[in-house]
Amino acid sequence: MSSKPKGDPHHGAQATSRQHIAIFPGSFDPATFGHLDVIRRGRKLFDQIIVAVGRNPGKDQLFTPTERVNLLRTLCAELVRDEPEGAPVLVEGFSGLTVDFARKMNATVLLRGIRNLSDLQNEVQQAVTNREIAGLETAFVVAGQSFAYTSSSLIKQLTAMGHDLAPLANMVPPLVVDKLREKKAAKHPVLLRLAEERDGSRA
Repeated sequence: MSSKPKGDPHHGAQATSRQHIAIFPGSFDPATFGHLDVIRRGRKLFDQIIVAVGRNPGKDQLFTPTERVNLLRTLCAELVRDEPEGAPVLVEGFSGLTVDFARKMNATVLLRGIRNLSDLQNEVQQAVTNREIAGLETAFVVAGQSFAYTSSSLIKQLTAMGHDLAPLANMVPPLVVDKLREKKAAKHPVLLRLAEERDGSRA
């Protein structure tokens, strides 16, 4: 009976050849610097990052699924160009369950960003569920301190209430600011509803 010696360079090669693909799911409505920070950090940890842009027909969203995918593809292409040493990034839209999409893409892990303790409590519960039901692990990365309270919901509220969107440049890329200006000029229903809700709360 013969076996490969431990010093054989091919010993265990099959076990290490599998790529570690991470899915970073979200609605990204709109994408923020915080989202890009998570992608940037994830590129240092995995062989590929797949940004999964969810479609939720039952939820009011400012940007269409196609708009969100196109925005993120542009932003991620810029990120990869500026930091070529990291893992490749693929941006894809999906509908249905995240775990099903992860299986379809042969992902090994879900990538999630943690901004604060509130995020951590919610994400840990979801991570346990995904592991128990789907056998899918979750990797958490802590976002930079400057992104601790930045969210897509906050961006939409500020867009709805503000006359000058220049301050948003600290929270979202310039391309996103331009697109938000277009949505505001077009009086998008989501922005009008948010403004009405804010006015109603003040009454």
